[in-house]
Amino acid sequence: MKSNLQVISGKYRGKKLILPVDARPTQNMARGALFNMLNDVMDTTKPMIVWDAFAGSGAFGIECISRFNNANVVFTDNSANSIDTIKKNLASITEKATIEKNDAISVIQKFGKDTDLIFLDPPYADFGLGALFVKKLGKIAKSGAVLIWEFENVQQTPKIDDVWEVVKDKTYGRARFLFLHRI
Repeated sequence: MKSNLQVISGKYRGKKLILPVDARPTQNMARGALFNMLNDVMDTTKPMIVWDAFAGSGAFGIECISRFNNANVVFTDNSANSIDTIKKNLASITEKATIEKNDAISVIQKFGKDTDLIFLDPPYADFGLGALFVKKLGKIAKSGAVLIWEFENVQQTPKIDDVWEVVKDKTYGRARFLFLHRI
């Protein structure tokens, strides 16, 4: 699907991204603001493992590849259409990435324990899915990991286990982002 979605900054700045059918991507302006806030919550100059869970178009992970030469990115989504879209969006990108067609919750043990930065953007219609992911990830995530959880701003603030510290809470349009830091 054609879109106005593009890489905001870095090596691949301006690269147009396609969307899977029925996607609800994080808008360029909001994604740019999120990345600007990242420097306040983590050291982005060190090598890092990034997980774009529920990846959709892969825009978040691709932005990481573009901005951070030290990022090793994992993309997961359970939709074959999304996986095909991510592969197309990565086609002209030379850095290696791991792409796996799988439900993000089922691979938390595989990808969550060593990851430094996780972007969580499950379908807005299934708020409980995000809450379950955060709970399960909190049991195994390493200290210092940062999780950015996007959900619809009409949702009440979710109950967060005390292994997570909320370091930022921002709203952009209908999207709300919690920046969580694993204690």
